[in-house]
Amino acid sequence: MSEPPLPREVSRVFEAFPPPIRRRLLDVRKLILATAKAHAEVGRLTETLKWNEPAYLTEQTGSGSTIRLGRLKDSDHAAILFNCKTTLVDTFRERFPDQFEYRQTRALLLPLSGKLPKQELSACLSLALTYHLDRRGKKKAR
Repeated sequence: MSEPPLPREVSRVFEAFPPPIRRRLLDVRKLILATAKAHAEVGRLTETLKWNEPAYLTEQTGSGSTIRLGRLKDSDHAAILFNCKTTLVDTFRERFPDQFEYRQTRALLLPLSGKLPKQELSACLSLALTYHLDRRGKKKAR
């Protein structure tokens, strides 16, 4: 089954990226949608723009933290951006110290060429899409 069409405003932003970044980020988009679909508790994602970047929200269920796609001004990598007030990037860094390049507590950077590390990236996306569920579970366990 194919992924849903891009909303018009999101499509315009993807089209504005240089082709190598656009291709990499569209691959990440596919992985975000597939990862969300694999977790029933995530529900339907909202695909929109936040800070003029493609963003993926779990508005239906509130299960996760927003994931944005873009690039950082000082980098030639594609960037997956996360809320810097979460522990997500620290968790990714702990689990996959050598797999990705990171920026502070807000971004995971991907090179524009080479094979996308789908298994590791899916694990990171899954953690983001279920971030609030995981935190609620920890609070209940205390």
